[in-house]
Amino acid sequence: MMQIGDAARAAGVSAKMIRHYEGLGLLPGVARSAAGYRLYDEAALHALRFIRRARELGFNMREIGALLALWRNRKRASAQVRRIALEHVADLQQRIEAMRAMQRTLAHLAERCAGDDRPDCPILDDLAGEPAQKSR
Repeated sequence: MMQIGDAARAAGVSAKMIRHYEGLGLLPGVARSAAGYRLYDEAALHALRFIRRARELGFNMREIGALLALWRNRKRASAQVRRIALEHVADLQQRIEAMRAMQRTLAHLAERCAGDDRPDCPILDDLAGEPAQKSR
């Protein structure tokens, strides 16, 4: 058993995040010492590492909760896990496409910006919702 600071270091997350995960119900209630300190066992550390890895892969808290429940349920159907993963893949693809569109737009605006001492700037005009002015 270890206190929150040691558990945080061992799992690679912050103590604040551990408390957040507990508040969301991702971690079951943990034991407390006589002095009231949270005490984490090996199972809690595994769950914290699971959560950290799922966050690294971009899963949201709802998805992580579902995946944790499936991970803890040894009678689960892997089809459920696969469905969650594939939905996340589709979401990631959509976000990648949106970011590529933003990249193209910003690159186009930067190309149109003279980048000199003059004040007119198509980048700022676009951000302000103003029609682009012709460069002089």
